Amino acid sequence: MRCVATDIPARSEIVRKFRPPVKEDFLVGRVWWRLLLTLLLVVGTDPVRAVEYGELVQKDGKWEFQNTEDPVLKLMHDKHVITDEEYFKVTDRTGKNWIEPADAVLNRRREMDWIRYEKTALHLPDWLDLGLENRTRFESYDHPWRTGQAIGNGRTDAQIALRSRLRLGLGGNGPLRFLFEGQDSRSFLDGDRGDFRDTTTVNEFDILQLMGSLTVNNILGSGLRTDLHFGRMTLDVGNRRLVARNAFRNTTNAFDGLHWQVSQNQIWRLRAFFVEPVVRDEVSLDRQYDKSLFWGTYLESRHFPWFQIDAYYLGLNDRRVANVANHRTYSTFGGRLFKDPKPGEADYEIESSWQVGTRGVTDHFAYLQHLDIGYTLDVPWTPRLVFHFDYASGDRQSGDSQNEGFDTLFGARRWEYGPTGIWGPHSRTNLISPGWRLIVTPTKNWILQVKHRVWYLAQGKDFFGNTGLRDTTGNAGTSLGHDVELQAQWQINANLDFDIGYVHWFKGSYFDRLPASAGLPAGGNKDSDYFYFQIRARI
Repeated sequence: MRCVATDIPARSEIVRKFRPPVKEDFLVGRVWWRLLLTLLLVVGTDPVRAVEYGELVQKDGKWEFQNTEDPVLKLMHDKHVITDEEYFKVTDRTGKNWIEPADAVLNRRREMDWIRYEKTALHLPDWLDLGLENRTRFESYDHPWRTGQAIGNGRTDAQIALRSRLRLGLGGNGPLRFLFEGQDSRSFLDGDRGDFRDTTTVNEFDILQLMGSLTVNNILGSGLRTDLHFGRMTLDVGNRRLVARNAFRNTTNAFDGLHWQVSQNQIWRLRAFFVEPVVRDEVSLDRQYDKSLFWGTYLESRHFPWFQIDAYYLGLNDRRVANVANHRTYSTFGGRLFKDPKPGEADYEIESSWQVGTRGVTDHFAYLQHLDIGYTLDVPWTPRLVFHFDYASGDRQSGDSQNEGFDTLFGARRWEYGPTGIWGPHSRTNLISPGWRLIVTPTKNWILQVKHRVWYLAQGKDFFGNTGLRDTTGNAGTSLGHDVELQAQWQINANLDFDIGYVHWFKGSYFDRLPASAGLPAGGNKDSDYFYFQIRARI
C-alpha cells in the first residue's frame, strides 16, 4: 500500500479541464441552491474524475472555462455562490489544494477524497472540513445455508442496507488535526424469522472515528515524515486481508488507541499501533474492553516496483468472554511480495501469514497462503486476467491438543471472495480456493468483472467458515462447489457511483451429505443466487 500523504510540488502553469455548460434555468439565488444541493448532486453526471480536470486559463485577471467542468460546481459559480478562484481551488485535487484529514495515512484516499459541495457552498474555511455520505443497497439471496437461519425454510432473504456517514474535521493542513466521523448503519426488511441480521449489518448512530493526529514533516532535515494518531480510528493495513476499514460491509471495524508511522515519501513506511478493538452493538454505543488488546508493526518497502515488500507482526490478546475456551492469544507473522498491474506487463502477489499462540487452553498453529498471477493487455479496455489461489488452514480434529483454524482477525474479503453484506459465505479459514477473474475498463468510469472460483474445505471435520455448519465425522467431504460472479461499477465522479452485481453459487456435495445434526436450513443444499444494486452519494 502506497503512502498517500506526501507533498506534491505546485505546478508552474495552471491548466485544468472542465465539462461543457449545462442547463441551469431551474435555480435562482443562493438560498434555493443550497437547499437543493443534494438533489443536484444526483442530477449532475460528469463523466470525468476531478483529478483529471484540465484547461482552466486566466484571462484579463479572470478565470475562463475551456472544455469540460463539474456541472454542480459550474452552477454554483454561475449563480455566484463561489468565485472563480474558489472554483479552481476545489477542483484541483492533486496539488497543494489537497488538504489532508487526520486519517490520511490510516486509510485509503478514496475513503475521504471527494469534492465537498456543502463546504464550498457554505464558504467554510480551510481549517474546517465537512463531508456527508450515504450508501443505499438492495440485496437479495435465496436458499440460506447458515445454521441460524434454520427457521427460514429456504425462503428468499431480501434486505435494504443503509450506511450514512458524517465527517467533521479541524486543523486543515496544520500539524495538529482532529476528526469526528459518525456512522449510522441499519437494514430494512430484516424482520422475518430466519433473516440474516447481526452487527455486520446493523450498528445504529455510533462513533466510527474520534481522533487527533500530530504530523511532523522533514524531521531534523532528514526528509522523513512522522505521524502520531490517538483516539478512535479505522485502519487499512497492507492489502487489508488482516486489518481493514470495511468498504462493502454495512458496518465498519474501529479501534481505540495509538498509531504511529514514519515514512520517506513513497519509498518506504513503518507503522506501529497499540489499540483496543471496538465491539459493535446494534443499538447501543459501541465500546472497547481492556481485556481485548491488538497491536502490531507493519513495514512497507517500495524501492523496486517489480519487487515491492511488506513485512509484519500482529498480536492479539482477546479475553473478553467468560468462557476460557473462546479466549484468543495469537501472534501473526507474515510477508507480502507484489508488483502492481500495468498495461502490457505481468503482475503478481504472494502473501504468507503464520499464527502461533493459544485458543482457550489449546495450542494454536495456523497459516494462510495467497497467490495472484495476472497480466494486463495494452489494448482498448485494458483487460486484465488474474489467477487466484488461497489456502487457509483448518482444524484437523475437534477436541485434540492443537487448534489449526486460521483467524482472519479484522480483515476484509469482498474484493477477492465476493460480496459480503448478507451474502459472504466464504472467509479466510479452513479454505482451499483456486479461481480466475477478468477485469475490463471500457471507459475511465466503468469497471466490468467476471469471476469464477472453486471452493473446498481444507479440513472436512472443521467448521465451514462462520456459517456454523460442521460435520465432526468428516463424511460430508470437502466440496463446497463453485461460483460465478458478475460485477459492474460506474463512477460518475468521486461524489457519485453505482455498483451492481450477481453471484450464482453451484453448491457442492458437502451440503447434500451433511447430517441433520449440522443444522443446515431446509433447502440449504440447493444452489443460491445473490443480487445487489447500490448507489453512493457524497457531498
